[in-house]
Amino acid sequence: MVADLPVGCDLKFGFVTGFEDEIPIRTKADLAMKYRYDSIWTGDHVVVPVPMVDCFQQLAQFAALTRDILIGTSVYILPLRHPIPVAKQITSLDQLSEGRFIFGAGVGGEFPEEWAACEIPVEERGARMSAALPLVRSLVRGQPTRGDGHFFHFPETTLLPASYRPEGPPVWLGGSAGVALRRIARWADGWVGYMKTPDEYGEGLEVIATEAKSCGRQFEYFDAAHLLCLRIDDSNEAAFKAAKEDVGFGMAMDLIGATRQHAALGRPADVAEQIDRYRRAGLRHVILETLGHQDREEQLVRFAEEVRPLLR
Repeated sequence: MVADLPVGCDLKFGFVTGFEDEIPIRTKADLAMKYRYDSIWTGDHVVVPVPMVDCFQQLAQFAALTRDILIGTSVYILPLRHPIPVAKQITSLDQLSEGRFIFGAGVGGEFPEEWAACEIPVEERGARMSAALPLVRSLVRGQPTRGDGHFFHFPETTLLPASYRPEGPPVWLGGSAGVALRRIARWADGWVGYMKTPDEYGEGLEVIATEAKSCGRQFEYFDAAHLLCLRIDDSNEAAFKAAKEDVGFGMAMDLIGATRQHAALGRPADVAEQIDRYRRAGLRHVILETLGHQDREEQLVRFAEEVRPLLR
């Protein structure tokens, strides 16, 4: 038990496909199986300054190319969409993967231009998230669902087929503000942290535990995940130099200044030590975002061969 949340003991590892990722999907699937990664993840944006393939279509290919690896979105910008077509995509992917899909969702906001392009006010993203999430959870379970709120109005609707699992796929939410953590405590099965130090990550879990208790929710299991930027190199300085060339492009936030504190950089032992700090704070599912787009595949191989053995 960490922060009064049942997070378990085992440490799992996955990786997220990158922006401008030139590694073929089959190669990434083969790498995940060969090096025993537990999960493969895709990010989601509609309008970004670099090529980015639709997340659900990527995951459908990963589902076909793998057998026992979890697949998920980290994270899907739910407030940009209507809940019914989203729920249809979720149930389809959960069926195709035979119950291996994890729906990770967040409010986004890093690229304001995509909100303008989709004609949705960016300042509504939190409220839309809170409105859409319970509708999606009901729809994917095959329950008759009606939209009668401020943002979504639709008659009673039942989606068939429902998800592969009767309870629907696990829902992991991103976010770190108080309202986001309260939303996680009320509606989610897990948390995907991002750009948090180990101490900050542990504090976030504490908030979720407290909020869950206050709303009378008890978890049988809670998935504590974190999207962790990774760069293995000969030194911390060399790792940071490569990392800062690959982080924060086009975003309405400063990620370069935060990279030193929140990423796992340096030699294999340095990376393992940083991850162990997160583990002691409660992290149980590490989602790696490799930095340095020229050698993403090599970074994932090095992590599996040189870092993971140090974490046993």
